[in-house]
Amino acid sequence: MSELSDLYQQVIVDHSRRPRNFQRLAHPTRRAEGDNPLCGDRLTVEVELAGDRIQEIGFQGSGCAISKASASMMTADVKGKTTAEAAELFERFRAMVTGADADPDALGKLAVFEGVRDYPSRVKCATLPWHTLRAVLAGGGERVSTE
Repeated sequence: MSELSDLYQQVIVDHSRRPRNFQRLAHPTRRAEGDNPLCGDRLTVEVELAGDRIQEIGFQGSGCAISKASASMMTADVKGKTTAEAAELFERFRAMVTGADADPDALGKLAVFEGVRDYPSRVKCATLPWHTLRAVLAGGGERVSTE
């Protein structure tokens, strides 16, 4: 294993074991639920919006290391961004993990998930939190499934 992929694996393990923003929000503006039946990942994403800016974000649920780490890093990255910026980040992340023409360097720390594209069943794990966030940004209340 290369030093870079070893580092990436360590980041994913850290975010899985100690997820950031793993919390229920006191006064969420919107929320949505996500489900990946193949892997058993289930999560809820909640946001508090101030205008069109994500003031606070949290997630709860259970899932594999990839799903939990993706949710943790996603929430850390979109907090403070506008809904348009978060939607753009969703598109870039999805493009990277699905193998579309994307620049991982433009995603900063989220580039740790670049290798997921080599494992199609894990792509759903990595993107579930993002699809759930997209549902939240679209108005919330929706249930998202990878199937």
